Amino acid sequence: MARPRIVIVGAGFAGFAAARKLSRLARGGAEIVIVNPTDYFLYLPLLPEVATGILEPRRVTVSLQAALPGVRQILGEADGFDLDNRRISYRDPEGRPGTIGYHRLVIAAGSVNKLLPVPGVSEYAHGFRGIPEALFLRDHITRQIELAVNAPTEEERLARCTFVVVGAGYTGTEVTAQGVLFTDALAGRRPELRGKVRWLLLDTADRLLPSLDERLSAASDEVLRGRGVEIMLRTSVKEATQDGVHLSTGDFVPTRSLIWCVGVRPDPVVEGLGLPLRSGRIVVDEFLTVPGYPDVYAIGDAAAVPDLTRPGELTGMTAQHAVRQGAAAARNIAASYGQGRRRPYRHGDLGFVVDLGGFDSAADPLGVPVTGLAAKVVTRGYHLLSMPGNRVRVAADWLLDAVLPRQGVQLGLVPGRAVPLDSSTPERTSL
Repeated sequence: MARPRIVIVGAGFAGFAAARKLSRLARGGAEIVIVNPTDYFLYLPLLPEVATGILEPRRVTVSLQAALPGVRQILGEADGFDLDNRRISYRDPEGRPGTIGYHRLVIAAGSVNKLLPVPGVSEYAHGFRGIPEALFLRDHITRQIELAVNAPTEEERLARCTFVVVGAGYTGTEVTAQGVLFTDALAGRRPELRGKVRWLLLDTADRLLPSLDERLSAASDEVLRGRGVEIMLRTSVKEATQDGVHLSTGDFVPTRSLIWCVGVRPDPVVEGLGLPLRSGRIVVDEFLTVPGYPDVYAIGDAAAVPDLTRPGELTGMTAQHAVRQGAAAARNIAASYGQGRRRPYRHGDLGFVVDLGGFDSAADPLGVPVTGLAAKVVTRGYHLLSMPGNRVRVAADWLLDAVLPRQGVQLGLVPGRAVPLDSSTPERTSL
């Protein structure tokens, strides 16, 4: 009798965790296949450190082949699902089509940049969801500082030294916190730019990190304002242009840098499934299965998972939930083959960590708020424990950054046209 085949679409936090847990539970008794556009798992929380020259990009990527022994990898992007006949279709990086059948399917397609109908944003803003975007941002920031030195007018110099981040959530706050330290280091070597670098952080909410504990918000706000960041709350972008952004306050900010961190939305592939959606996410029950398709599971950002700790609400689109949903789906799949029994997904937040660069962080492990150096230790310890690989290399880069100046050079590897904001695959470039 042929081994059952379990296909996992996506190798983000949810898909990777599902594949790893299934591999351990199956012990060779099932064929586990993962379909993903890249051959690596991306540890997203450390991406701001790639964009600001602290970590090299390979440090935050973990080889799927090395981390998931015994799991078959298909390099491709899923583009069609025939749930009635248990088949999915995909295209590899060279555009060649393929199909594969399954006995169990796990949809962990993840998320992409959230778009808003703001004129000019798709043309002049760049998101922050993948390695290419982080590399582009690092080059772009460096380039603007270098071009500002020899700008023909003071107006252009100030515009090139102005960086606008939209979205004061987890990503936007960390990008801003790390970015201002990066530009301080770059401008510090150029006397013409001292006192001219400006960072603005915008959000329509009434505080930073609106989805996290207020104590984390207050601590992060204090650190950023102390570094000179202009935090503009209850403020949005009305229009983006080549020369700057128009704000809802009526102000115009001259800038060449608009960094879009307003949040995420489920991967557009879920829209074509023909399944019930809630908030754009696939409806699942508490066991992570799709109603009407007991052999199909959906997890992570692509799934509307009911939050049993808060009846009537959905679990957040966080890595913490994604990892645990991946493991829970794996156990329930094993139960469907007689190994154990299936259990509903239930998980309460264990706290969050926010890395603010330098020696500053904010964290609330198990609900206990800590700031400063203590939070930094907690934050970096958490990331090292959470990473499925590269821990020594990451720790070595952190150590080198603490004792050596950053290398402020632009490599020009990723042009802006290769990382459009409206992209379903920010992890891949299309030169």
